[in-house]
Amino acid sequence: MTNGVMNGALNRKVLFVLGPVTVLVMFAAVVWMASQLMSREYRDPYRVPTAAVDATPRTAGVAAEAADAEAKAKAKPYAEVEYRTFPIVGSRVAIWAVAELHLLFAAFVLAVPIFAIIIEVIGYKTGDQRYDRLAYEFTKLLSTSFSLTATFGACLTFMLIILYPKFTNYLMSVFSPTFLPYVLLFFFEAFFLYTYYYGWGKFHPLVHIGLGIGLNLVGTGIMMIANAWVTFMTSPAGISDQGAVLSVRDAIFNYTWMPINIHRFIANIAFGGSVAGAYAAFKFLQAETDEERAHYDWMGYIGNFVAISAFLPLPFAGYYLAKEIYAFSQTLGLTMMGGAFSWLFIVQAVLIGNLFLAANYYLWLGMGRVEGVQPLQKFIKYLLVGITLCFAVWATPRSIIATVSELRAMGGSTHPILGYFGVMSAKNTAVNMLILTTFMSFLLYRRTGKVAAVPWAKKGHAAQLTIFAVAAFIVIFLGVYGYFVEATVRIALSVPQVSSVLFAMVAITAIDVFLFRGAKKTGEVRWGRMPVVSQYVLIFIAVTFTWLMGLMGYIRSGLRQHWHVYGVIRDTSVDAFTPTIGFATRVVSVTVLLFFLLVGFVFWITSLHDKPDFEPQTEEARARRRHGSGELSPKFALEAPGEHGPAS
Repeated sequence: MTNGVMNGALNRKVLFVLGPVTVLVMFAAVVWMASQLMSREYRDPYRVPTAAVDATPRTAGVAAEAADAEAKAKAKPYAEVEYRTFPIVGSRVAIWAVAELHLLFAAFVLAVPIFAIIIEVIGYKTGDQRYDRLAYEFTKLLSTSFSLTATFGACLTFMLIILYPKFTNYLMSVFSPTFLPYVLLFFFEAFFLYTYYYGWGKFHPLVHIGLGIGLNLVGTGIMMIANAWVTFMTSPAGISDQGAVLSVRDAIFNYTWMPINIHRFIANIAFGGSVAGAYAAFKFLQAETDEERAHYDWMGYIGNFVAISAFLPLPFAGYYLAKEIYAFSQTLGLTMMGGAFSWLFIVQAVLIGNLFLAANYYLWLGMGRVEGVQPLQKFIKYLLVGITLCFAVWATPRSIIATVSELRAMGGSTHPILGYFGVMSAKNTAVNMLILTTFMSFLLYRRTGKVAAVPWAKKGHAAQLTIFAVAAFIVIFLGVYGYFVEATVRIALSVPQVSSVLFAMVAITAIDVFLFRGAKKTGEVRWGRMPVVSQYVLIFIAVTFTWLMGLMGYIRSGLRQHWHVYGVIRDTSVDAFTPTIGFATRVVSVTVLLFFLLVGFVFWITSLHDKPDFEPQTEEARARRRHGSGELSPKFALEAPGEHGPAS
């Protein structure tokens, strides 16, 4: 034991001595090796400075070569660059992200004034100041959003000129007559926007409403001009086969211009309402008093109501757009619905199904804020079953990704039973029934806490139920009948399906307005008595709407595939490929995340408006703060001037 300890101590002493010696030896070896390598390095021979000797023929030759190169460089003609590359992410992804951010903020800036002016008009007609305050709160979101829209628009313009100069020049040559009206409209939009916002309460109400109407008209005009540029790329018109401009008017009024105008106008309202609802949820979660919670609960309800009201007819506008795409080019239509982009429509179905579920869930939660809701709650479980079944049918693909053994077991790429739910007959039926069911949820919410007092109440309820049942029967019957007819007839059947749903919604609403006029109230609406989860539902709806807009925007733009202008100008850049579903969804997801980070910044900037102005604190205010109340401390009360005591 003792010998072992002594040996260990001796070994440590030896290591203590040998360690530094070893390091010095290794350092000397490295220095020696480096010196050997440096001594064998190639070195330029010593040359006499050129100033000390006469010019040699070689020097004259080098000078002549330099002069010749300079002369050739000066004589080089200008050649237009077709493409430039953006670092790291590439030109296509950079343009994609900036364009999507610009369009999302533009949609919000165009949508908010629409329902702000509607709410202001309601407040003017009813004399209810709550509506005026609500319209003003919506408008407060516009100032910063408008600046961000213009900033991203300028970035997009410069990036197009830099990264795609040749194509941008061509697009400018086609639509140059529209640029001056566009700039003028943009100037007028800024004028109307800031006058409308900062003139709140400064003008006569009718003058202020006129400013709001002007803002909406100008914003819609800007959207329609920009839509002409975008739709021309997908469905070009007014040009020769080689791209020469024949008619600017025809280039503007191309196949998909009006469908995009209608679709974007409705989608912008739905999107703007959802973001406004998310802002109300953000403020509700921050509220500290019951009055604030009540106000922002009501604001969130209005925003969600606007979003869902616009969302219900949105699929019909989408069908109109798809129809015009088919009319322009069957190849584009088949690529969209049955080719490379077909699986993205399954993703779209999942997102829209989630929107329907979330919207109905919010309405059902909203029933809890109204007294006397119990008689109507028994219908919710039936609506939930219907929505779930329709959602499942709509999200079922025609063909599925399967292994070889699974394909053999199914007898093909489609499931022997579920495959029937993957065709358009089932999809049209499912979405129309989803719309009808959501509409009925809203009706149940609307009549919560009310009892119809008109003498024909029973007949009115029976008429509404009959209209709903007939519309549902027509939708389901035509959906089943579509399996037994050819494709052209099946596509045409979607028109009576849509018409029956629209008729049912309009007719039932008209009856409901008169049915519940002067209705007896069984309970009051307790605004602010909503569970916290309802506010997260509003935020979820806004995020899903934004994600859906980004995805559908990619589908519409990506249909061109390797064409800048479909069939006319080919994309020959390195980015001329169709991204995979995973790549596309990642780009859209990152862009949506950036958008909501910026929206959070807008919410924060807007919230500063409600805070009091900064004032330098006096000694009295600091004393109040130290004691946590408005009362002065006894010591300060004796020293403070005025009624508290003599001045020191």
